[in-house]
Amino acid sequence: MDSSYKKITRNFVPPNIFESWWLSLFEGNNPAVVLAAVTFISHQLFYYGRYVPFWIAEHIPACDKYKIQPNKPVTSALRWKCLKSVLIQNHFVQLPMILAFHPGAELLGMKITDPFPSLFQMAIQLMWFFLFEDFYHYWAHRLFHWGFFYKYIHKVHHEFTAPFGLAAEYAHPAETMLLAMGTFGGPLIWILCTGDLHVVTVLLWMTGRLIQAVDSHSGYDFPFSARHWCPIWSGADHHDYHHQFFVNNYASSFRIWDHLFGTDIKYKNYRKKQEAEKAKLSKKMK
Repeated sequence: MDSSYKKITRNFVPPNIFESWWLSLFEGNNPAVVLAAVTFISHQLFYYGRYVPFWIAEHIPACDKYKIQPNKPVTSALRWKCLKSVLIQNHFVQLPMILAFHPGAELLGMKITDPFPSLFQMAIQLMWFFLFEDFYHYWAHRLFHWGFFYKYIHKVHHEFTAPFGLAAEYAHPAETMLLAMGTFGGPLIWILCTGDLHVVTVLLWMTGRLIQAVDSHSGYDFPFSARHWCPIWSGADHHDYHHQFFVNNYASSFRIWDHLFGTDIKYKNYRKKQEAEKAKLSKKMK
């Protein structure tokens, strides 16, 4: 038997169940169409699916004690207004961006039907994507609060002073496209620098970003919320203040940049004041 064949045989690892399912999606189909469909469907499932638990909480009075702004309930009218706008964004702004991203990334060398990367590889890449997007979002968000950009673009997103999960993507189309550069930028920079990126990692990244966005706009700070066990995580407590007062807390996922650049001072003072008032009230009740 030819020695080169033996080498190939020894190095061949049969696809696992997930890889086999993934490969089956592309059999006899246009890869660009399959990728666009998978990305768009997963976006819809995770965005609206992540909101469902918060939607349930909005109908349970016992959850009101965890609502950051309990005096501002989420009404059916608000939900419907938000839903109509977000659905338009999904189909006429985000879908075209999805259709454009995958062919471009594939031209740069993004892998589609290769074996999945290791969990360690994906973890490193996801960490980079989160850090890059957070840094980009911080500065882009600060720009959106300046003059023209706020008045004609970002003001749309601030229509909800007490945000709820569905409002995460309620924004002006220009804002959606500009902030998407932070979401897509991380993967594009990675593949340009390393030439090694699998589309499955990109899909996981987009899923994580969606979950983070819905959580930060949820309006709820539950005891099990991520920010209670990960101090640098922003969470709803951090972002809700921004919607309530239109200042401070510009980053998306972490508290690092706001702390370093001093754009969380008013937020910290406000929360300290709240805690002091709670302690004072609790002392009176004893």
